[in-house]
Amino acid sequence: MYLAKKPYPKDEVLFLVLASAFSVLLVLTNIVGVKLFLSPWREDTLTTGIITYPLTFWLTDVVSEIWGKRRANFMVLVGFGMSFIMLLVVQIALHVTGSPAWVAEGNAFGYQGVAEYQNAFDSVFSINGVLLFGSMLAYMTAQLWDVRIYHMIKRWTKGRHLWLRNNGSTMTSQLIDTAIVNSILFYWGFGMEFWLGVEIMLTIYVYKMALAVIDTPLIYLGVYGVKRYLGLKDAIPEPA
Repeated sequence: MYLAKKPYPKDEVLFLVLASAFSVLLVLTNIVGVKLFLSPWREDTLTTGIITYPLTFWLTDVVSEIWGKRRANFMVLVGFGMSFIMLLVVQIALHVTGSPAWVAEGNAFGYQGVAEYQNAFDSVFSINGVLLFGSMLAYMTAQLWDVRIYHMIKRWTKGRHLWLRNNGSTMTSQLIDTAIVNSILFYWGFGMEFWLGVEIMLTIYVYKMALAVIDTPLIYLGVYGVKRYLGLKDAIPEPA
């Protein structure tokens, strides 16, 4: 009844939805990103974070275009906070004592006891402190850079060429992220040889650039859809 009488502003509701999606995708990236997989097109090794993380840059650019730099940076900081909470909860879950009830009789994985279940849990969720630092450092640096460059290009082009600021900000920020997080992951986490790590990083970056190009029509679609839904002709003015 209260919502029917006093509905929330549509732009605030939509921003909340986009910010929530951003945080969820970021948290999922931290959870699934430790797995390496083979590309379905070539025998290239990729991290599963490539499935979710590029979408966060798309959301950042949509929010930057409609709500401006302050809201985009706020969303980035909220995502950082949510990731930190997730990582804290995971650390607690790793260290509590497993119960015998956890072991399902005749389970599909063939585990025989709590120790095997715990080992499987640890292998997925355990994150080295150095890796955690690298992940969070890469995230903050890349996302804040993305917002900054996006608006810099927008000023240079006087608001024209959405494709240029979308690709320019995403490609440079993804390069920063790939270099920071994967160098720490591969060298400190997996102990890879230098050139093997470089080869995998370059491969990952090439795939990210391909996704950025694919993302170009999606940014136009996203901005158009938001403006149409909110009944806007231009971006929402930022407060002074």
